[in-house]
Amino acid sequence: RRWGVPLVVSTRGMLTPWALRYHRWKKRLAWWAYQKWVLRQAALFHVTSQEEVDALRDLGLGQPAAIIPNGVPLPERFGPEEPEEGRRRALFLSRLHPKKGLPMLLEAWAEVRPNGWTLELVGPSEDGHRAELEAQARRLGVNDHVQFTGPVSDDEKWDVYRRADLFVLPTHSENFGIVVAEALAAGIPVITTTGAPWNDLEAHGCGWWVEPDVKAIAGALREAVALEPAERKAMGGRGRELVEEQYSWPGVAEKMSAAYRWVLGEGPRP
Repeated sequence: RRWGVPLVVSTRGMLTPWALRYHRWKKRLAWWAYQKWVLRQAALFHVTSQEEVDALRDLGLGQPAAIIPNGVPLPERFGPEEPEEGRRRALFLSRLHPKKGLPMLLEAWAEVRPNGWTLELVGPSEDGHRAELEAQARRLGVNDHVQFTGPVSDDEKWDVYRRADLFVLPTHSENFGIVVAEALAAGIPVITTTGAPWNDLEAHGCGWWVEPDVKAIAGALREAVALEPAERKAMGGRGRELVEEQYSWPGVAEKMSAAYRWVLGEGPRP
């Protein structure tokens, strides 16, 4: 403020209704103590979806917002590999956190019980959530067909994607859902919920975009596992094309540069 440098805030999903309800009282205290004032100083918000713009407006923040998605790298090798021992694999790869909706996924998996499939949950556990999920899988009688894997590095994750025939993100709330874009870049069809801004999945024929509830997720699972492998591969190929066209790094970087040039008064309004 002293030097007249404009403030750009990238909200990263932290102002969506679900995020604000989680640990609500702590966040309300921070909001009234300082965060609301800080956000009102922003010259520009960077968001990754229209849903984030709507959340800003609901909070009374009317400054300009640049909707620019996250970029993802495009791995040279992509598409599902032949399954080991004939078993197909549905993959979740992200934090094991209540926000991600994994209890719904386990209930849906128990309802569908797809023959010849394994559900693999990959990622770090937060607040003991993995232990809760493991107990739930045992209660539902699906623990023999649900595999828990710890966190993987950025280099390792692309091999994890390629081992999958299907990717599932049963989330309650995402500002973008980078793992959806990564799975598509790896040539894997995706199931996610309307808690993530991915209506492109259905618009481009590369996945399912359903309500965040057990019934809807189970319905998408039934459709996905009933497809022939060639059909799922074709969906994954369309997803790869979508990422190449809209979510590759060069295009994202140019949009960010244009937004910064504008906020500095050095270029036209994007």
